[in-house]
Amino acid sequence: MRKFPLLLILAVFACALTSCLGDSDDDDTSKNYKEWRTANVNWLKAQKDLKNADGTAFYTPVVASFDKNAVVYMHWFNDTNLTKQNLKPFYTSTVDVKYIGRLYDNSVFDSSYYRTSPADSVLRIQLNSTVLGWGIGLTRMHIGDSCRILIPYQLGYGDNGYGDLKPYTTLQFDVKLVGIPGLYVKP
Repeated sequence: MRKFPLLLILAVFACALTSCLGDSDDDDTSKNYKEWRTANVNWLKAQKDLKNADGTAFYTPVVASFDKNAVVYMHWFNDTNLTKQNLKPFYTSTVDVKYIGRLYDNSVFDSSYYRTSPADSVLRIQLNSTVLGWGIGLTRMHIGDSCRILIPYQLGYGDNGYGDLKPYTTLQFDVKLVGIPGLYVKP
């Protein structure tokens, strides 16, 4: 009877050790997508180094308020002085956006321009139901802003990928924040 607790502890330890040693999926994914990951990481580094004609950085690093390591890179196409008084979404907001999603090689993987509902070319989505990088970027935009958001793979679909998107994919989105349904200023 005294041997039973000892055997039980050994069995639990053996199962834990086996599960740790048998978890080679991450290693396989890393090996299988090594070139893809390297290309995506190098492209993002090159984009972060881009400069405007006056020597200033083309992209602005945008750090999440909840994690200083969660950074996306944004470039505004519009004059933000014209939109700075407009509303901004919360991370829990539903937003209406127009967007094109591209890979590092500029091939399009998704676009709202194929949609017709709720309005022509508009996607209505709750920010906290998307990849983390979208939420970080869009909460810094005002209604009417148009931006390019570069999302490192860690804040996108990570090392798992999604659908046709491979693991370690850096995402770039050209996004226009059209509206925030249900959000209004109380009188």
